[in-house]
Amino acid sequence: MKFAFVFPGQGSQSVGMMNGYADLPIVHETFTEASDILKQDFWAMVNDGPADDLNLTINTQPLMLMAGVAVYRAWTRCGGSKPCYFAGHSLGEYTALVASGALTFSDALSLVRFRAQVMQEAVPEGVGGMAAILGLDDESIQLICQEVTNNAADESLEPANFNSPGQVVIAGHRNAVLQGIELAKTKGAKRAVMLPMSIPSHCTLMRPAAEKMQQQLENTTLRSPDIPILHNVDAQPHHDAASIKDILIKQLYSPVLWVETIRAFAHADVTSVAECGPGKVLSGLNKRIDRNLQQLSLTDSEAIKQAMDSLK
Repeated sequence: MKFAFVFPGQGSQSVGMMNGYADLPIVHETFTEASDILKQDFWAMVNDGPADDLNLTINTQPLMLMAGVAVYRAWTRCGGSKPCYFAGHSLGEYTALVASGALTFSDALSLVRFRAQVMQEAVPEGVGGMAAILGLDDESIQLICQEVTNNAADESLEPANFNSPGQVVIAGHRNAVLQGIELAKTKGAKRAVMLPMSIPSHCTLMRPAAEKMQQQLENTTLRSPDIPILHNVDAQPHHDAASIKDILIKQLYSPVLWVETIRAFAHADVTSVAECGPGKVLSGLNKRIDRNLQQLSLTDSEAIKQAMDSLK
């Protein structure tokens, strides 16, 4: 039986999200290790909040990285077998790199903290935005973005996340996003809503952040992953350090091809996909992409045991 592990990104965080793993010491140990590296008590933050601190990008990105790594370590500590593939949604790609042995946990923590900083600095508060569009096909979203961009003066709008059939996130200048929402509604979208994110990820506005990230990655050691990772930019595996660094830079200003990624798993005869971390955001998307794939969510220690039994 072939199975893949996927790691969530921003949007899956919540106060108390690690409570279900309380009986697995490796989870707390992982947070302690990360807190020592970043000189910040993330275990207290994730357990006590406040939610506003949890939702600050500069905290959310390292927090979701350590959560995913902690759950994957718990999986292996409990005797879980290695998957055939990895993937991560946006930030989750860094978690996949750690799990695959391509990047050390310490370096990954420093990278995602830096990534969050440069993303926040790239676009001033209130200038950018993101919105979820439900009920339109990808081509319609592309045309909406082109129309808004063509009609706007020095503003842009682009697809940012192809999350599932009929669910696409758009990103760009805030006014352009608002125009995109209204246009999507006139085109028959079932829902078009602004997302509570000030950073317009995975679009052209992130190019300044990508340039800074490139400099940071030049000083980071990467090696070939032990297990193939399907990357967001092209839903393909990359094996050498230079290619991986290049794909991580492009990821900042390119759309997340999540639909293509899950379909690539299915094409490679993967039969089960396990979401490794708190929440079930990716499992919900994956079900809509391919209902034939078994979805497992490792949301607590009991779910880990059940998944291990299911994948024997």
